[in-house]
Amino acid sequence: MKIKLMIIGFYLMQFAIGQENPIGNFQYNKDIGNPKLTGSASYDTDTQTYTIKGAGYNIWGQRDEHRYLYNKLKGDFVVTANFEFEGYNEVHRKIGWMARASEADNAVMVGGFLHGDGLTAGQWRERRGADMQNPEDDIWAPKRFYQIIQLERRGNIFIVRAAHPGEPLQEISSKELKFMPPEALVGIVIGSHDVDKIETAKVWNVRIDQPVAETYNPNDEGWIGCRMETMNVFDGKRKVIYERDGRFEAPNWMPDGKELLFNMGGSLYTIPIGGGETKKLNTGSADRLNNDHCISFDGKLLGISHNDGDGSNVFVLPLTGGEPKPVTSTAPSYLHGWATNNKELVYVAQRGENKAYDIYKKSIKGGKEVRLTNNKKLDHADGCEYSPDGKHIYYNGSKNGGTMQLWRMKPDGSKKEQLTFDEYNDWFPHISPDGKWIAFISFPPDIDLNSHPSYKQVMLRLMPVSGGVPKVIAHLYGGQGTINVNSWSPDSTHIAFVSNSKK
Repeated sequence: MKIKLMIIGFYLMQFAIGQENPIGNFQYNKDIGNPKLTGSASYDTDTQTYTIKGAGYNIWGQRDEHRYLYNKLKGDFVVTANFEFEGYNEVHRKIGWMARASEADNAVMVGGFLHGDGLTAGQWRERRGADMQNPEDDIWAPKRFYQIIQLERRGNIFIVRAAHPGEPLQEISSKELKFMPPEALVGIVIGSHDVDKIETAKVWNVRIDQPVAETYNPNDEGWIGCRMETMNVFDGKRKVIYERDGRFEAPNWMPDGKELLFNMGGSLYTIPIGGGETKKLNTGSADRLNNDHCISFDGKLLGISHNDGDGSNVFVLPLTGGEPKPVTSTAPSYLHGWATNNKELVYVAQRGENKAYDIYKKSIKGGKEVRLTNNKKLDHADGCEYSPDGKHIYYNGSKNGGTMQLWRMKPDGSKKEQLTFDEYNDWFPHISPDGKWIAFISFPPDIDLNSHPSYKQVMLRLMPVSGGVPKVIAHLYGGQGTINVNSWSPDSTHIAFVSNSKK
């Protein structure tokens, strides 16, 4: 009898382990509400994609049945992912993000769901055992069964946003839930709306972010953590290759396409594209570098910005490492780009009494710097970079105290053209090596004039060099240090960037 009990106990333990076995970024993997058919999940480490399968009568009414991958998160969070159903079925099957008070099938909950018939909705249960509710105005998406969904918690307010691929996120519901505990279960979910059927979905670009307070100052309180990511700009699929508590920033793709170069702790490091060991680059006596570093078009030289005691100045050294040679001697000067002749640099500097930031260029051999913009006190130019054909310098600038937009000009500073015209604050235009595309970061409209802060919900966007409507290629939590330098891959298909989070 004792042996039988031990065997039964062993199998029960194995079942429990199987139900809660961590998968990918999720600690728990189980069914909620005891559906008739058992769900499952798998994780592809190469593509960082989840396949989630589940059944259940519904996620609705006074109780739920579904498959759930989740973590326990305390406090505020922002979770974002791409969701896609497999197969075709117009019943109200659901995939999306969910936050629950507990594993009880009738728990307080809130979520953002894509339905099988194209409905995208925010839904919630205010009290345990109460009927689920949703906004009066349902939102219907085109029936391609693919959506980007985000769920945010701010105190007891829960906000659901959604977007079609290539578009900004739009709020679809907001609800205060007074009975959601400070620590909630948060994760991805699938329900079939048919007790006799298993539904399947793919979920990728899963990001679980815990934001800092609006008043948080990383210079005073420390950097909360960073992820190095690479992304195919044409299908939007992202991959995390390196994570660290603390600060690192601004990756460049190395000319051989096999490594990234980035700054961390005042120095430069390389890391293989697929992740792995980081290696410090020899920058001689320059040991207080910021996130302004760029590689010459011929792949031989490296430009850096280094605090030499007077403030940030621009230096040049071999890409293989060595002792840097100064280019500027007046601070502040922040490097951003090489001329295609590999003999001149363009940089942002503050000169004169009005304290405006303007764009300058200068030979790496010395001589006088040439001023290319002439801003008023409230205006700002930044992020200057030559196009690969050498015909234009692209940059971001503000005019008359307005939002930051993308511009370009001739290398002599003439024929300035504005390229973007929207409500966002657009920074750091980076031109692909084939000269066809501009990748850039867009900050929300409400940031301080001429600033590009850390810890914001931002977008990476893509537009043709020839002009056109920008396309969103990534939604992320980041900002300063995300994409300050050109991070295109040599084949013009991928970019690298840094995102931030407590987790």
